[in-house]
Amino acid sequence: MSRSASSSTGRKGPSAFARRVLSAVRRIPHGAVATYGDIARLAGSPRAARAVGSIMSECKDPFTPCHRVVAAGGAVGGFGGWPGEKRRRLAAEGLEVTATRVRRFESVRWRATRTAAATKHRTAPV
Repeated sequence: MSRSASSSTGRKGPSAFARRVLSAVRRIPHGAVATYGDIARLAGSPRAARAVGSIMSECKDPFTPCHRVVAAGGAVGGFGGWPGEKRRRLAAEGLEVTATRVRRFESVRWRATRTAAATKHRTAPV
């Protein structure tokens, strides 16, 4: 995410939601993918898939594997205007990728659960 983005507190840097998104994306294992919606759910806002896409498009951190986040159904989606680079990176990790989709999407889809750290703000028993 761009360092010039401001949070609601006026502080420079990514918002709390963006930090949770980037943390979730860093957990996607090599050779697996997750959807924008999967990451939104993990970050605590299941209806914020488009916001995840915006965060991914602004992320310049080379240690965040943004290429592993795809659109619903395994569609490759964008990659900062470079979808060919996204396909190349996914293929380098051993995934089969067509011009528009990740093949065998359900078998390579990463389905993580939210960690205790991501849910620590909850006070009511679950």
